[in-house]
Amino acid sequence: MLSKQNPRIKLLRRLTTRRYREKEGKFLVEGVRFVEEALKSSFLVDMLVYCSEYTNTARGQALLETAAANGTPVLEVDKELFLELAATQTPQGLLAVVQWRPYTLATLREVSQQALLVVVDAVLDPGNLGTIVRAADASGAGAVILLPGTVDILNPKALRASMGSIFHIPVLRDCTAGEVNAFFKQQGIKLIAGVPRGGKPIYESDLTVPCAIIAGSEPRGPGEAILSGVVEKVCIPMPGLAESLNVAVSAAIMLYEAVRQRSFTKGPGLTDKTINGK
Repeated sequence: MLSKQNPRIKLLRRLTTRRYREKEGKFLVEGVRFVEEALKSSFLVDMLVYCSEYTNTARGQALLETAAANGTPVLEVDKELFLELAATQTPQGLLAVVQWRPYTLATLREVSQQALLVVVDAVLDPGNLGTIVRAADASGAGAVILLPGTVDILNPKALRASMGSIFHIPVLRDCTAGEVNAFFKQQGIKLIAGVPRGGKPIYESDLTVPCAIIAGSEPRGPGEAILSGVVEKVCIPMPGLAESLNVAVSAAIMLYEAVRQRSFTKGPGLTDKTINGK
């Protein structure tokens, strides 16, 4: 059983900081469901850490056996140490170290998915970011692109809010607005920005074509850098008294308007386009 001074335990502690996650290219996932998703995914799992007091269930034991069969190191710690390592208030006794997959705009050209993308600009709340990734995954989007100033997607709260979608859909970090605008222009992808006022109703925008939806920060919306490209501005009608919508809610509404439109479009090439238009 590992002690607090073990180098692997020290690694786990360091991975709670964004700086070290970025340096090592690794992150932590916690809980039975999340570890299951990690082991089933194409991401590499470096090691699995568990506390036997929490994992004496058939599901927990099956996970440990799967990890061992895959050649993943399985390490046991006592309850006191696991509680120190856990980021949740009611831990399930399992966490894993996972290697990040560094997607880029260049690699996106090889991803065969619908040409429906999400761009996240300066969203600061980790729960909102994780929810946006989850909504993008659920709607069949091809990727989520994070612009500078956005909270770390590997923040524990963002990961939990994604509900495992981080393993299902490419998430790009470190892309500048200029690079993104140039990529969209080259690929013929329409950029759509939700704005509080002055835009056309979202249902009047043609979302059956290759497009990318911007989720901007709640206080100011999308920044000028990303809006400097050719952007179609849209709004979500709000007949009630609320002044605005949560950014994750807004992103989900726009994504599902795209799903709605595409579900009624039977023309060839509209519902099965890849990101590079092939």
